[in-house]
Amino acid sequence: MQQFHNFCMVKNMKSDILSAPLPKWAKLPINRCNLPAEIIGSLGFQHDPRPLELDGVKEIHQDLFQKLDLLSNKEDRARQFMDYMSVHFLLEDITRAGATETTKRKKATYLRLLRGWFFDSDGREAAVLKGWVESRFGLSPSYHNARISDKNSAAYIRFMKIRTEGIYSTNALEAQLDLLYSYVQYELALGAQSYTLYRGINRLEEFDILRRDNKEEAVFLFNNLNSFSTERETAAAFGDMILQVKVPKEKIMCCPGLFGNQFASEHEYMVLGGLYRTTMSYM
Repeated sequence: MQQFHNFCMVKNMKSDILSAPLPKWAKLPINRCNLPAEIIGSLGFQHDPRPLELDGVKEIHQDLFQKLDLLSNKEDRARQFMDYMSVHFLLEDITRAGATETTKRKKATYLRLLRGWFFDSDGREAAVLKGWVESRFGLSPSYHNARISDKNSAAYIRFMKIRTEGIYSTNALEAQLDLLYSYVQYELALGAQSYTLYRGINRLEEFDILRRDNKEEAVFLFNNLNSFSTERETAAAFGDMILQVKVPKEKIMCCPGLFGNQFASEHEYMVLGGLYRTTMSYM
């Protein structure tokens, strides 16, 4: 906690950043990256982010990033990344990775998880993704088919059961997600530092609001993984109230355009959760 206070004080952040701490149930005491969940999920991080690096990924996959440095074209880098994923994780020859005809989930890959998320953000693939976010960044889910506000709750236990079923007997699935996030961050480092994104909702009471500053602004605690759109009009198709947030690139897990047209649906960004100062408005 002292580290969090020092982080805010050094950067001369506004005093209200400290007035909405991340709830204890929304975080883990440990994670697998260079900053604790207390910082990653804070308002301070939204205003003044720092690079997030997952433990060991850059070291293990140094050859990939050296090859990417030599390519000036985004499409060429995407092909290099996907080819590397296929070869390193034996995605085209899973028998060499130990899979058999009876192996469950043997065809599960990072691409299938992404497609599953876009199809159903409360499905099995989504549970694996939310579980990965919790493990790597220490941000716990607040919703998966039901509200989760206690790690002893039935909703959290059901979530963990679905997540375990989704990850069991797969081929280094979470390691694939580690490299996916690191590649996305590599690409985003070449562009904007933050993104204004939108989400359409119908019922405000379904969300965790830690502080309401005025009629239009509030501090939201978002789920540990969320979908947002770059287009206000697209977001409006999902609800008559529009939430607008400024998202640092470090909290973007995946976004359109990095893999050709495979995941271009609805201009959708996959965003890590935590606390966000949010603007609310109607279309």
